[in-house]
Amino acid sequence: MAARDFYQILGVPDTAGADEIKKAYRRLAKQYHPDANPNNPQAAERFKEISEAHATLADADKRKQYDQMRRLGAFDPSMRRSPAGAGRGGPSAEDFEFNDIGGFGLGDIFSSIFGRGRREDPRGENLEAVVEVPFRVAALGGKIPVTLPVTEPCRTCSGSGAAPGATTSTCSECNGRGTIAFGQGGFAVNRPCPKCRGRGTIPSEPCPTCRGAGEVRTERKVMITVPQATESGTKVRLKGQGQPGRGGKPAGDLIVTFEVQPDRFFHRDGLDVICEVPVNMVQAVLGTRLKVRTLEGKSVVLRVPPGTQPGRKFRIKGQGIAKGDRRGDQLVAVTVSLPEKLTPEAEEALKSFADKAGMAH
Repeated sequence: MAARDFYQILGVPDTAGADEIKKAYRRLAKQYHPDANPNNPQAAERFKEISEAHATLADADKRKQYDQMRRLGAFDPSMRRSPAGAGRGGPSAEDFEFNDIGGFGLGDIFSSIFGRGRREDPRGENLEAVVEVPFRVAALGGKIPVTLPVTEPCRTCSGSGAAPGATTSTCSECNGRGTIAFGQGGFAVNRPCPKCRGRGTIPSEPCPTCRGAGEVRTERKVMITVPQATESGTKVRLKGQGQPGRGGKPAGDLIVTFEVQPDRFFHRDGLDVICEVPVNMVQAVLGTRLKVRTLEGKSVVLRVPPGTQPGRKFRIKGQGIAKGDRRGDQLVAVTVSLPEKLTPEAEEALKSFADKAGMAH
């Protein structure tokens, strides 16, 4: 059973650039995220596939290794399965020495992509999540709750896949090895046996809770710290917050990509924040004082001088975003609102004003 093509999973061509891959991942991750599809195991599995594909294709080194394996046909659906050394013209999986091709060992490549193979990663798999962050939290820093889909060992069978009291027998598919060889051309790679799920044994009765899988899908809620001055695309790695390892092994990491939500009042330019405040025609002409909300929720009094033109920006020092020992400012752009209708008296008064000020009308 060959692995699905990562490019097909994300729906991009194998010539896709990093930005195209990122956009496809974000779109699919939002569509199939467990938060948007509660109690939908198919969506959860699809989300896991999407995350695995992105983790490989978004990493330049892993993508290079994956593309090399792909060109060699390791992910070709027509690849046939054969027991080790069972009458194939070429070497068996055990006999093949996975020599370096183009500087990479095939066994290492396969293991680095799928987290399994000749050299098992002692830890659980890493998890990836795209997390939407409110603008102010991203700017000022803070904590947000995130719900993650994880696979954990089944508590009923302790991960064995067998029902309580069931007996086990040697798997007839892999003869107890736990792996079977998939080969094409002059090489072969080992994959976990699909019949026994890599255990080498088959229970007389599968576990009723996990149906023999030895693991169950569940959700875990974690609080994630958002650093100050976070921008869309910023990544953080949380050690030990990923997929729990099998057999009591350490958990993998959680890799979070932040997506900053727009704010109705503020937008960002580097470490500066920009906002717009409206004034009426009289205030713009004669001048006024306005209360302006800052990023931290406080208000400052802004003096608008007489004759202020639409679009003029005023700078409030030190009220922007802090990053290290630097801090931006708040820029306030003034917009002038004009009345849509005037009373006859007001219209006459405005014409009189225009005449005295030398304005055409």
